[in-house]
Amino acid sequence: MGNNALAVNSVVGQQANLAITTHGSDWYFTVCAIMGFSTLIFMGMAFTKQQSHRIFNYITAAITATACIAYFCMGSNLGQVPIQAEFVRPNARQVAAAGTREIFYVRYIDWFITTPLLLTDLLLTAGVPWSSLIAVLFADIVMIVTGLVGALTQTRYKWGFWTFGMFALFYIIYELIGPARRNASALGDGPSKTFLMCGVLLSFLWFLYPIAWGLSEGGNVIHPDSEAIFYGILDVIAKPVWGALLLFGHRNITPHQLGLHIRGDTSNPVSEKGRGLHGAHGGAPDGPATTAGANGTPATAGAGGATV
Repeated sequence: MGNNALAVNSVVGQQANLAITTHGSDWYFTVCAIMGFSTLIFMGMAFTKQQSHRIFNYITAAITATACIAYFCMGSNLGQVPIQAEFVRPNARQVAAAGTREIFYVRYIDWFITTPLLLTDLLLTAGVPWSSLIAVLFADIVMIVTGLVGALTQTRYKWGFWTFGMFALFYIIYELIGPARRNASALGDGPSKTFLMCGVLLSFLWFLYPIAWGLSEGGNVIHPDSEAIFYGILDVIAKPVWGALLLFGHRNITPHQLGLHIRGDTSNPVSEKGRGLHGAHGGAPDGPATTAGANGTPATAGAGGATV
């Protein structure tokens, strides 16, 4: 039985002049399957660890699980709305049908959930202070929301929202290549290498997303099927592939090394002394913080150490 999702769901909501074809739908379902399979792998890896060491597996699995649902929605041609294209290109073969172009708002719901989780994965690896983490997550939310508002805007004012999003992206990259990188270096070879590997890859990929936006939702240059391929490849690399690299880097890293004091963590003598469920201490932003070990001797922790 072939893919008839477009025909079945054509009665749901308004349909755009320029929308995905069965080829685009097939690709979205393929990415959905990749995300779902990756989620099962990441959760399976989590159960090979003691429970207090599963935080990065759970975060990473949440990323791909959310993306799996979003891609199922897009493959079904749901979670979309037709928006009048700012640039109508009647002589361009790929986009001559617009008129209105299909905008998947569900993509931004996915990013609103998953990009903060990606950054949390990365910044916890660097042991940044909670203040820095909150600031970066706020910038990320600004970036996603302005991207959505810009995509839903019919006039040239969409590029104002694109600009706001770019400023937010520049701040995120600054934090990653500056303070966060220095924090990771202070935590030792394992966290430093993992952060550098994943941070460079994520920064490179995230600079490609505004280009994809400009060619699709922004400039109406490429067909929605091409948009699906562009975003889908980026998301596969930025989520399952990136997540696998992060978890591989964490195979010999304990939460205690990163300043995460998790109750029941046998590698952390502090947690075994009955530390509270929640709390935080801020170390120097460019170096490790020092906490008292179980025997009263200093124990090194990440700059943003917290008990969870």
